Amino acid sequence: MSNDNATWLTPDARDRLQAELDTLSGEGRKEITARIEAAREEGDLKENGGYHAAKDEQGKMEARIRTLINLLKNATVGESTAADGIVGPGTVVTATIAGDPSTFLLGNREIIAADSDLSVYSETSPLGQAINGLKVGDSTSYTAPNGKEIAVSVTAVETYTP
Repeated sequence: MSNDNATWLTPDARDRLQAELDTLSGEGRKEITARIEAAREEGDLKENGGYHAAKDEQGKMEARIRTLINLLKNATVGESTAADGIVGPGTVVTATIAGDPSTFLLGNREIIAADSDLSVYSETSPLGQAINGLKVGDSTSYTAPNGKEIAVSVTAVETYTP
């Protein structure tokens, strides 16, 4: 469904991210530029907290714009595929990880709405790479970033529905 450089997104997630990008790169830039200009007119920039706060916010906004552009440029957009009991991008996985049950979406954090409490693991993360393609009942292990080997067993796979 996706290559090594692509991130899977639902059409709804893509539309939501495109709308955010449009807002930030249009009205957002105009608004922050006006705030910086207003703060600049207050005088001494060395001790102007409003100016420095606006410049900091501008930097964060520009970073988010770059992230969104890159994400949307490299995204594979499609509907959630039928899970059929096989782990893949866009599936909700229930697994026992190091003895603890866990339910999460395999994909990108941008897929889910901000108010969702569903955890998300990237398909390129060590866990994601280890379980991608496994079936319900399959077990494997992966090496965590700290070097520890962690056992994981897939107990359920469902199609993600936003």
